[in-house]
Amino acid sequence: MKELCGFIREIRSKARYREKDPDLPARLWREDEIVDGKPAKALVVVLTTKGCSWNLCSMCGYFRDSLKTVSHANILKQIEFVISEYQGEKIIKIFTSGSFLDEKEIDFATQKKIIEQLSGLEELDIISIESRPEFVDLKKLKELIRIVHPKRLEVSLGLESANDKILRYSINKGFKFSDYVESARIIKKSGALLKTYILLKPLFLTEREAIGDCIESIKKIKNTTDTVSLNPTAVHRYTLVEYLWERGDYRPPWLWSVIEVLREGKRILGDRRIKCDITGGGEKRGAHNCGRCDRKILDAIKRFSLDQDLSHIENIYCDCIEEWRDILDLETFSIGSMVRMYESC
Repeated sequence: MKELCGFIREIRSKARYREKDPDLPARLWREDEIVDGKPAKALVVVLTTKGCSWNLCSMCGYFRDSLKTVSHANILKQIEFVISEYQGEKIIKIFTSGSFLDEKEIDFATQKKIIEQLSGLEELDIISIESRPEFVDLKKLKELIRIVHPKRLEVSLGLESANDKILRYSINKGFKFSDYVESARIIKKSGALLKTYILLKPLFLTEREAIGDCIESIKKIKNTTDTVSLNPTAVHRYTLVEYLWERGDYRPPWLWSVIEVLREGKRILGDRRIKCDITGGGEKRGAHNCGRCDRKILDAIKRFSLDQDLSHIENIYCDCIEEWRDILDLETFSIGSMVRMYESC
């Protein structure tokens, strides 16, 4: 896998980073959410940090939101800006181009300061952060929860797949499913909420295999996670996914596949929530169908993600569903073929 990592580094070496002010977040927006079964608003912020310590996943282009020279003082100024933009939202989601809990990105003293400042927002109920499994530490997590109390802390883990071969060969994730299981155990023991990201259609999987992998992954984590966030692969710039997409060797997932996973995932999870926020939905670089039905289906997925009512996505039809069904039956390249190809090198 050294060759794969080296190739990803070569692709990223050509990247043009987005210009940004280190005292301002890379991005900030608002979106609809659900808190305790009721509609709510979320304030979402992507902090500008030094970036992900791993930074070698095949599909991730968020490294372009990072800065080599950003300081912890800069990050605290970004939080001041976030607070100035706060309008009574129930949730604040803090993203970085890596992991909030990675002390190479945000040292622990700064993590505590951020949580303390945000916890002072009266109407706020949940602070949501992200991390890779290796940065989840029980003692430190309990300290963050002590600071945020009586508000709640949610920790999101980017599992992507519960299949170790897919994690290694398709995603180059840099950890195994067992690492997720252990960090998830720590998160639940700490008293934090757990959200798990599952990736739909990483590289080298057929459409049918991609659907099956998501469903099997959801089955394996159904008794662990509080929420599943289904993330259809999008074609980010300067990634291995883009390299293969430009050569005609990759297509983002069909929206029909998204619906299939959401339907089955909801059946598996029962009262637990499954949601889907689609990056680039309806575009060539994102999950899409034929173009005629995309907007209708994207709106239905959004409604389902909020209220978990399957009726939104059960009775949708477009002629292109027949093409999608044909593809499920006819595609032949598989993860097994790809693994054998790697192992023969």
